[in-house]
Amino acid sequence: MREFSLRLVFLLLTSLLSACAGRPGPELLAQTAETVQGAKLTTVYVATTRKRDAAGVYTTGRSREVSYIRYRISIPPGHKAGNVEWPKSKPNPKTDFVTVDQQLLDAVTFEAEVTRKRDDKPPSVGVFVHGYNTNFTEAVYRVAQMAADAGTGAAPILFAWPSEGALSGYVADKDAVTFSRDQLADLLTTLAAKQTQGPITLVGHSMGGWLTTEAVRQLRLTGKDAVIRRLQVVLAAPDIDVDVFEAQLAAIGPLNPPMTILVSRDDRALQVSELLSTERQRLGRIDVTDPKIEEATRKANVQVIDISDVEASDSFRHNRFVGLAALYPKLSARNGAGDPQNIRQAGAFVFNSAGAVLSSPFILAGKIVGGN
Repeated sequence: MREFSLRLVFLLLTSLLSACAGRPGPELLAQTAETVQGAKLTTVYVATTRKRDAAGVYTTGRSREVSYIRYRISIPPGHKAGNVEWPKSKPNPKTDFVTVDQQLLDAVTFEAEVTRKRDDKPPSVGVFVHGYNTNFTEAVYRVAQMAADAGTGAAPILFAWPSEGALSGYVADKDAVTFSRDQLADLLTTLAAKQTQGPITLVGHSMGGWLTTEAVRQLRLTGKDAVIRRLQVVLAAPDIDVDVFEAQLAAIGPLNPPMTILVSRDDRALQVSELLSTERQRLGRIDVTDPKIEEATRKANVQVIDISDVEASDSFRHNRFVGLAALYPKLSARNGAGDPQNIRQAGAFVFNSAGAVLSSPFILAGKIVGGN
C-alpha cells in the first residue's frame, strides 16, 4: 500500500511539473504597455511580506516590513471569464494581460486609496491570500482576473506572502505562511479601523487558507472581535488538516456571515498533500454527501459548498474557485432579491453546473468530518 501511494505521488507530481512549465516571470510586471480600445483596466493593490531586490523584483526572501504596491492591469477585449491570458512572447494588450503601470505606495497612501468611496457606495475591499507554489506575478494577475470578472467595485488587495513558487518548496512555504501571520492580522486590523462601512471579504486559497484561518484565530485570541465582525471569510480548496481546522474553529467561534469553505473531492493537488502528510485528510476535499457533514456544519456555523461541477481551469483541479468570480454578481443579486437559496447560510451544499446552490439532503450528527 505504501509503495502504491509513493507511485501515485510520483505520477501526480510529474503531471503537476508538466503543468508548471513556462511559468510567467517578474518581467511581466516590470514591462509596461499601453492598453487598447475594448480592454478593461483593473487596479490591484498589493501588501507583501516578500523582500524587494535592487532591481525592484519581489523575491522569495522574507521581510518583516510590509511593502505596498499599486498595479494597473489591462485585460484584453477577448478575455474569457476565469482565464488569465498569459503572453506567449512579447505582451500584446490586444490578446494578453499586460501591466500598464506600477507604483510603490507608503502605508498612508495605500490605506487611503483602498478605503475611498467608489461609485458613491460605502467602501468595501476584498483581500486575497494566494496558495502554495505561487510566484508573485501569478498572484497579481490572478487577482486582476478575479476582480475584472466579479465587477463588484470593491478594492482588490493581494496579500502576497513569500512562496518559493516551486513544487519543491512545500515545507518552506508552510514556514513562510507562519512568518506572515502577524502581518495579515495587522492588515485586517488597519482596514477595519479605516472603514466606517462596507464589508471586508477575505479569501484564502490552498495553503493561503491556513494562513487566513490562523490570522482570524489570532485576531480572536487578541480580543479584536470588532475586526472579525467586519469579515466575510472564504476558504477556497483549503490545504488544512481537518483536525487542525477543528481546533482553529474552536478558538475562532461562530462568524456572521458563516465562514464559507469551497471544496472539490477530485482536487489532485490536495490529494498529493494528503499523501505527503501520511494520508491526513485535507479540508478542501471533504465530502458534502457524507451523512455527518450537514448537521456538523450547521452546529459549527460554517458553510461548505462542493464546487466539483465547476469547470476547472487547471489540470490538477485546484483552481476551480476562480471561475466563480464571474458568477458572483448573479449569485449576489439572486440572494438579495429574496431567493430561497440563501448563499450565506450555514450547512453543506453543492454548486451545480446550472449555477444553483443546492442543499445536501443528509442531516446526521457528527464532527466536521469523520467523527465517532
